[in-house]
Amino acid sequence: METSFETQQASAGLCPVLIEDEHSVTRIVEAAMANTADPRLRFVMGSLVRHLHGFLREARLTDAEFEFALEFLARLGHATHASHNEVVLAADVLGLSTLVTVMNNSTRDGRTPGALLGPFYRANAPRYACGDCVVQDDAPGLPLLVSGTVRATDGSPLAGALVEIWQASPVGLYDNQDPNQPDRNLRGCFQTDESGNYHFRTVRPAGYPVPTDGPVGTLLAAQQRHPYRPAHIHFIVAAPEYRTLVTQVFADEPDKLESDVTFGVHRQLVGTLRLHDHGRSDWGDVPAPFYTLQFDFTLEPGQQTFPKPPID
Repeated sequence: METSFETQQASAGLCPVLIEDEHSVTRIVEAAMANTADPRLRFVMGSLVRHLHGFLREARLTDAEFEFALEFLARLGHATHASHNEVVLAADVLGLSTLVTVMNNSTRDGRTPGALLGPFYRANAPRYACGDCVVQDDAPGLPLLVSGTVRATDGSPLAGALVEIWQASPVGLYDNQDPNQPDRNLRGCFQTDESGNYHFRTVRPAGYPVPTDGPVGTLLAAQQRHPYRPAHIHFIVAAPEYRTLVTQVFADEPDKLESDVTFGVHRQLVGTLRLHDHGRSDWGDVPAPFYTLQFDFTLEPGQQTFPKPPID
């Protein structure tokens, strides 16, 4: 008697290789990837396939909806170029970036929480001495004097630690978005002194909308979501033999703090911007009015690494 191909496969204890129903598709795809040599890649891709297939079975996408989803992904790629990363922006507004950040950056032992890198980080920020000003133009808005200390989780100060910052201008634009700003304006790298202290002068940043002229903007409009982020300064804090901290410090103003379009506001990262309306600053000889922000960072022992810039 002639034995069917499927019967031969079953008797050999093998997964079917021909589609029988919607559930057999997942098993066949998993079996095709089973010989992946890298165990981590095998696990990640297996999990990805199971969850994606499960999503499709739950959502019951039509052919037209599936085609639209593929077109959306293609549009993310087409909208990404040297000065803008739409893929990172999509991960941000879907909460993916923040979830990965929270999972990989615990606050144990007093470690400062991480926050998403965002789509505007650039390499080769200017290097400044502590106390210098990162404002390269006649930006409107009040001066902001930022200071703090970088410590290890055991409380010891970290001398020579790198403190890199970047921020939007008082009109809510980063230098790569604004042709009127000098290149790498409002960006800078500093080193802490022998006591682990840092300080620099900038201008108070403004909250801003994320770019909405691409597919992410279309998605936000369809979801009836505003595109705004609260005012903040990005930080990278790094020292040899310590885990590099990528984070943000937010202005303590209620507007948009609880509805950040990228879900990036951690409670412990809300700083206090204090307005001084008379006198002069303790350093820099800045006349009032001006703001001050004091914020300390705590690093845990580990490997020093640096993120890949999403734009040039």
